Amino acid sequence: MTKQIWSLKNNALYWQVEKGFCHRDDIEMSGLYADYIVYYGVKEDGTLYLSQRCYFPTLRTIPNNTHGTFCFALEESERPVFIRDGEVIKEYPVSFVLDGTLKVNTKTEKGICISRCFFPATDSKCCYERVTVTAEKETEISLSLPQRHIHTYGRGTKGVYVCEITNTAAKSIYLDAGDSYTLDIIYSARKVSEALPLFNGRSEYERRMQRVKALCDDALVLETDCPELDAMTRFAKLRAGESIFETATGKYHSPGGHAYYAATWCNDEAEYAGPHFAMTGDRTAIDASINAYRSYMPFMSDCYHKLPCSIIAEGLDIWEGAGDRGDAAMYLYGASLFCLYLGDKRVAESLYPAIKWCAEYCERQKTPDGVIRSDSDELEGRFPTDGYANLSTSSLCCGGLKFASRLARFLGDEETAEIFAARADSLEKAIENYFGATLHGFETYRYSKGFDTLRAWICLPLCMGINTRVDGTLDAMLSQYLWTEEGMLTCEKGKENTSDTIWDRSTLYGIKCAFLAGAGDRIIQPFLDYCHKRLLCDRVPYAVEAYPEGAKRHLSAESALFVRTVTEGMFGIMPEGLSSFSFTPYVPKGMEKVSLSKIRICGGCYDIKVNRQDFAVYRNGKEILTGKTENKRVVVK
Repeated sequence: MTKQIWSLKNNALYWQVEKGFCHRDDIEMSGLYADYIVYYGVKEDGTLYLSQRCYFPTLRTIPNNTHGTFCFALEESERPVFIRDGEVIKEYPVSFVLDGTLKVNTKTEKGICISRCFFPATDSKCCYERVTVTAEKETEISLSLPQRHIHTYGRGTKGVYVCEITNTAAKSIYLDAGDSYTLDIIYSARKVSEALPLFNGRSEYERRMQRVKALCDDALVLETDCPELDAMTRFAKLRAGESIFETATGKYHSPGGHAYYAATWCNDEAEYAGPHFAMTGDRTAIDASINAYRSYMPFMSDCYHKLPCSIIAEGLDIWEGAGDRGDAAMYLYGASLFCLYLGDKRVAESLYPAIKWCAEYCERQKTPDGVIRSDSDELEGRFPTDGYANLSTSSLCCGGLKFASRLARFLGDEETAEIFAARADSLEKAIENYFGATLHGFETYRYSKGFDTLRAWICLPLCMGINTRVDGTLDAMLSQYLWTEEGMLTCEKGKENTSDTIWDRSTLYGIKCAFLAGAGDRIIQPFLDYCHKRLLCDRVPYAVEAYPEGAKRHLSAESALFVRTVTEGMFGIMPEGLSSFSFTPYVPKGMEKVSLSKIRICGGCYDIKVNRQDFAVYRNGKEILTGKTENKRVVVK
């Protein structure tokens, strides 16, 4: 197991720096108009390492493509520094804290302690570094922070852009022993025609922490006997919910990670994030999901041309360079779940035509073998498919049809509900016949016809309620061929793959499928090991996208998938209609009780409390259902 670097205390992570230990990491934080990535750590000589990237999603560059977000990059040598007696002060890290901000505490050889707090503004194009300088008790100090107003210019689609570093420090700072002084350094961007905004670091810090509280404490609050699992869930809610940007065409949830802003994808947003956001009750997140689903509707015509892979550039352009990735199946599955979880008939009726379009598109892609054709999958050719039919697209379509059938029924469209249910049943049989295979002795699935290596997405049929190969698939998933300390390999090493590539999205789907298949006691320790590594070790505190590609970027939608591993996996929550849901009372091995509170689902706010003997369900604080904990599905109406 990788070395533990961080410790957990009061919902925050602490890294108490050990002498001689060198390590670097980065943290991404988002507001509506700014995305802030801060690189931090300890260098080989024990001094502080800091650099940062500030992204401004509404300031579009040329060409205005997927990656056309204006960025202000500040290397370590370019950062504002404190001067004492004509020399730059060297700082030695004492501790780092992650609590929705990044806090950095250092000491110096000059009798000074410096504390920094990094966070983005909530709704302006600004990133903050709030600094407190303290003189040690026996020291009187005089120092300065140069009054630098650094401007950089760029030209984009909206004109000339200005980036600026400003600070609120006095020209010279004098401190008696024990005194402190607080100032703000602000990294801002704007169009040249716009005025420099007013800055208030204290107020912005308070607003940031209010947003953190709203995302972490006001919905889907998990309490178990495992503090690491609870904390990982809390951080996942933050990363999933913060990466939402106000754009020219409305709010967009976007993955982030240096590259993906003011845009939306059929996998990250439609499939992963939307269903999670529906259960949070967070209006910002729900509006962003609705906007994402509606953004694809202009591309749904009677000619049934494939959907774009993504809507980019503030919703004003598209990207479809990967062909048909099975995007309609992703949309069908995600949008149907979103509507059912949300329980808002008006929203469901508005998205229902798009859901039906996606179902019809998939039907038109059905092969003579009864599975669904697509050019590739969400990995866009990074790992081979046969370019004809793959397990991912067919599985997502099958699950999407099942949920779309429930939605149709509760919207009063019984005829379509029956059609969708019949299609799902037929597709389930086709998946078994076309993809079912024995690989390394495991009764599981091949990814495409003729492929004989195990792939991480063998878990998807189980997630969609296809249980004909449960034991063999779980055995294969947790075998030496796929499971590693980092999670599941995308593909076992063999003639189709020679890399150690992992994607957390498939690992999280795999963990969820084990819970759904009734193998919670088997998957709980690998799940807790995963939480420990992602939360407290070398790359924290979120689920990652891919490795080695992407260097374990903290893309936002992976964190949404993590929360769904808890809600849909461990608790087995599934919508039955617009006004009812089911769950499975279950307590993982090694625990005595679990609870999930403030669940917004099907128009109500629910709490679920389970111990080894019995369970109770509360709606709006009132107990409405009790029973014995028997690991059997229970319907809540």
